Amino acid sequence: MTAQRQERNGLRPGFATIGLAALLMLPVGATQPAQATTTERVVVDRHSGLAIDGFDPVAYFTDHAPRRGDAEFEVASSGAIWRFANSSNRAAFAARPDIYAPQFGGYDPVGVSRGVPLQGNALVWLVSGQRLYLFSTEQDRDVFAADPERYLREARRQWPALLTTLAK
Repeated sequence: MTAQRQERNGLRPGFATIGLAALLMLPVGATQPAQATTTERVVVDRHSGLAIDGFDPVAYFTDHAPRRGDAEFEVASSGAIWRFANSSNRAAFAARPDIYAPQFGGYDPVGVSRGVPLQGNALVWLVSGQRLYLFSTEQDRDVFAADPERYLREARRQWPALLTTLAK
């Protein structure tokens, strides 16, 4: 491009406006940690909508082990899709989700007791007092198992306030 033509074109206002708008849309500051961005009342996979990674919540009670659920045996409850290993487990859950669903929406009760919604892991679990609890780490599970009443008392106290921070 010749010098004369460059002077004639100058700075094009359309390009400047677009560039300025793009700069204004860039995020400013540090990002929040992953645990603070969790926004569900029940822990679900954001892509599939599956609760507890597709594991059958009833199997923790009947088989005393985590078992993968099957897409053939699903039920929607509490904003999540729950999978089951068989139709009888699905029926049991549908009749009493309050019994079989992980407590605190699948969040780690040790984290909840500290006021922090840490996502539980379906493979790090414990049935205590006829309720299912999922933990973020084996260490949290072991600490909880040593004194469940202490952690449950504090988690139950913290849970209502945490619920207000989690999206419906």
